[in-house]
Amino acid sequence: MLRLLTAGVVLALGAQPMTADAAAPAADCTGEAPVTCTYDVPPGDYAVTVVLGDQHHPVEVVAEARRLLFSGSSEAVLHFTVNVRDPEGQQNGFGGPGTPGLQLRLTGAVPEKVVVTPAPVATRRVFLAGDSTVTDQETAPYTGWGQRLPRQFGHGLSVVNHSGSGESTVSFLAEPGMWAALRPQLRPRDVVLVQFGHNDKQTTAEQFRANLTEIVAGIRATGATPVLVTPIVRRWFTGTKLNSAGLIVNGLGVDLPSEMRSVAATEHVDLIDLTARSQAVVESLGPEAAKTLYLTREKRDDTHTSEYGATLYSELVAAGLRDLHLLDDRYWNPSEG
Repeated sequence: MLRLLTAGVVLALGAQPMTADAAAPAADCTGEAPVTCTYDVPPGDYAVTVVLGDQHHPVEVVAEARRLLFSGSSEAVLHFTVNVRDPEGQQNGFGGPGTPGLQLRLTGAVPEKVVVTPAPVATRRVFLAGDSTVTDQETAPYTGWGQRLPRQFGHGLSVVNHSGSGESTVSFLAEPGMWAALRPQLRPRDVVLVQFGHNDKQTTAEQFRANLTEIVAGIRATGATPVLVTPIVRRWFTGTKLNSAGLIVNGLGVDLPSEMRSVAATEHVDLIDLTARSQAVVESLGPEAAKTLYLTREKRDDTHTSEYGATLYSELVAAGLRDLHLLDDRYWNPSEG
């Protein structure tokens, strides 16, 4: 039976597929493997509690546009905080607006109950500003590392992926739906991870630095904390080492990760050197084994990551963010530490 309570939306799930009845139109749950639930809620942050009872089976919980919240051996109760946006997936609308409201998909153990309530106004948030290697990709096998990052966190922190395919520092600042839409959302205690470079193919070093500096200053003006993230490498080898294109040197010969490091040093901004971290992983695997991280076999694509690659790179980002000590320990998922 499904019922709407004043404390939030509570769904008691049995063995049979269920749908919302007329008395509780805010939620609709169907299926068993997976169980898919849709909630008629406006954009915002929501606390989600999944009660699994005594079941001890592997479970995966995905929200919205393929954002991974949990994957592993089930615990009795799981807690998450989920951000609902419009558009649901990519902020620049690439791929369409998605489905209104909140969508959850649970695979594995069938939950006894799911509780969804509005999150407190003071909820901690990590914003992501980036390109297609970061964004919420709607269609598999394409997967951005930002889609896999939420599993690193538990109750009380939401990940807001304000990224889009094709975005560069130039387009991000110019498009009303990107930078101009992001800044009014920011508030003190938010953390903003900024990764650009893949699409700054003809951006000069001076312009790249100026763009990043403008973004950093704008974030700081809101009281939020910027963190620059150098871009993930491409699987472009010369012999056993990544070449300049793999290391995100653009068509003008600008070493974009190096320029981002320079801005971080000049502006005293925290930095996660994801280029160096991903380079170490890719070169240690070598040209053939590294194909599993990218869509080389599926799409002949050595830039965009598979689910496996995105998961691994999200772990590198999480490790870098932990090292910065910007978030209290209580926000991290202890099973992912």
